[in-house]
Amino acid sequence: MTTSSPRQRLDPDARRQQILSATARLLGDRPIEAVSTSEIAREAGVARGLLNHYYGTKRDLYLEVVRALTFVPDLGEIGTGSLRERAEAVITWMLDAATTRGRAWVAVAVHEGRQSDLEVRRILGEANDRAAHEILRGLGVEVSDQRHTYAIRALHCYGAMVKATALELIEGSSLTRPDAQCMLTETLLALVETF
Repeated sequence: MTTSSPRQRLDPDARRQQILSATARLLGDRPIEAVSTSEIAREAGVARGLLNHYYGTKRDLYLEVVRALTFVPDLGEIGTGSLRERAEAVITWMLDAATTRGRAWVAVAVHEGRQSDLEVRRILGEANDRAAHEILRGLGVEVSDQRHTYAIRALHCYGAMVKATALELIEGSSLTRPDAQCMLTETLLALVETF
């Protein structure tokens, strides 16, 4: 049984975020088709009409949650250390982003990418592109124009490995964070050699 927070007056941006967060929590356990707008409103502590006011349809809300959960944060500056040190920082960034979003991220970024919803696949593809470009930037690797498309596509494939690894960590398998970090770093370094 979920408990909703008492209703309180919030500015529109905070209210929108409250609704997104509530929807994401529910998606951690069930697909969007199995979640009603009444449940979302109850979880968010809002009147059901506010869902329509802020997001329009349930599908519009769902797509906004997908965008939020797959948002690629800026890697920031990771310094000018060795390629290995930069790779380790990139892996930490990726695993932190995935594991802090938890089960809702798994439901959207891992499982939803396998479905036939073209709009969801487009959003996930854009997120994969942004992540690949951030990884290249973070690594400080120069890629020739002829190899750039290859590098981005290779990093898309590598991203699938990162997602599978993050899923193992989130679901509490016997894989440890240090083992995951080591495995992903070594794989990324080997991949970069092909660029």
